[in-house]
Amino acid sequence: MSKTVLVVYAHPEPKSLTRRFVSDTLQTLDRLGYNVLQSDLYSMGWKATFDAADFPHRTNPDQLMFIQESEHAYVTGQQTQDVIAEQQKLLAADAVIFHFPLWWFGMPAILKGWIDRVYAYGFAYGYQGKGNRYRYGDGIFKGKRAILSVMVGGPDQDYGLRGINGSLDELLFPITHGMLFFPGFDVLSTHAVYGTGKLEPAALEAELTAWNSRLEQLFDEAPIPFRRQDSEDYHANILAEHLSKGETGLMMHIDKQLTKLT
Repeated sequence: MSKTVLVVYAHPEPKSLTRRFVSDTLQTLDRLGYNVLQSDLYSMGWKATFDAADFPHRTNPDQLMFIQESEHAYVTGQQTQDVIAEQQKLLAADAVIFHFPLWWFGMPAILKGWIDRVYAYGFAYGYQGKGNRYRYGDGIFKGKRAILSVMVGGPDQDYGLRGINGSLDELLFPITHGMLFFPGFDVLSTHAVYGTGKLEPAALEAELTAWNSRLEQLFDEAPIPFRRQDSEDYHANILAEHLSKGETGLMMHIDKQLTKLT
């Protein structure tokens, strides 16, 4: 049975580099025989703000409490239809590809709004009504894959380990580890294209070739070895003292031993 891939993208300009990569992605996935679903957020006119309009049938009309209303809407089948449609795409997908430009060190607001609204309580968090029991390696998306394709305006050295902008992996950690690994995705290493405003035609073709090679390995490539919550690495949600000794910061939550093995 053919696998299904959802392509979620956020750029308003059809001639942008982001959209060029989207076009190549769709062609390559079709050539590889995958079923393809799409969410073109700008053309959909996606509502980016998460607010009272998302809950037409409130349990508490006096005060908007997002977790309470999100859970109620999800459990009772009273979510807005646009949110339901995107959740169904996620459930149908075996892998999700996110295409977006790096804007102010993160994703465009419209894509963040997609996460805010689609990731309902009981769906992407609070899974099965168990609070934080199923997360960081478990959850509704367990067994599915996800990858970011990010267009970066600045040069790669600015986003290296000692680059002035900070490491791109750390800048995107709230997405890869938080928005993707948290609800259970196996997350592949981010595919970044740097210096996007000055790419020569030959360089662009090389970048597209590299990306198509990643797509061909979409279901074979080893994911980032984030440490799982349901493991011996954490005690009361604190990383065990003997792990990542001498390290601080976000990268402690990646198992470097597994990285070496892969």
